[in-house]
Amino acid sequence: MAQVAGISPASVQRIWAANDIKPHLTRTFKLSNDPNFEEKFWDVIGLYLDPPDKALVLR
Repeated sequence: MAQVAGISPASVQRIWAANDIKPHLTRTFKLSNDPNFEEKFWDVIGLYLDPPDKALVLR
């Protein structure tokens, strides 16, 4: 990053710290390789979009 920007690594570190940027703490999301994933996905979405009366949904 520093080399591409033409600044020192210390400058990059200071800029990141000043803006609370923590690239090492990024979140990622991976889709399941479960063959029934799509069916389960839509079952859960359906509960959120049209919950049954007096139902308790546990996660």
